[in-house]
Amino acid sequence: MSNKAKIIPIPVVVREERTPEQEIHSCADLEPFALRVLGDSMTPEFIEGHVIVVDPAMPATHGTYVVVDYEGETTFRQYWVKDGHKYLKPLNEAYPTVEITGSYRLRGVVTQRAGRRRSDRKRYD
Repeated sequence: MSNKAKIIPIPVVVREERTPEQEIHSCADLEPFALRVLGDSMTPEFIEGHVIVVDPAMPATHGTYVVVDYEGETTFRQYWVKDGHKYLKPLNEAYPTVEITGSYRLRGVVTQRAGRRRSDRKRYD
């Protein structure tokens, strides 16, 4: 079995920030899904290879870990709100914090982390 990473495209969720007016297109749009962490932008909390469970039904609040479509990329970051401004903040200081100035799509909020060891498992709800 090969150890090469397989890139799996994430289907686009047709909505931006959740508002009561927005229409839900199907029940599947709100089903949790799992992703494998690639890279080191979220270390030390999330290392490459960890599996995260993302819940599209949960709202993003200050400090939650989110998967977001922003500026043509799907990104895993911490959602940060300060003085009315919204940011996507990596945990690894080698990467820049990005202020959200345009539209974005919230894919969901991370509710769990898993890895090869039991000690890698953690809930975030």
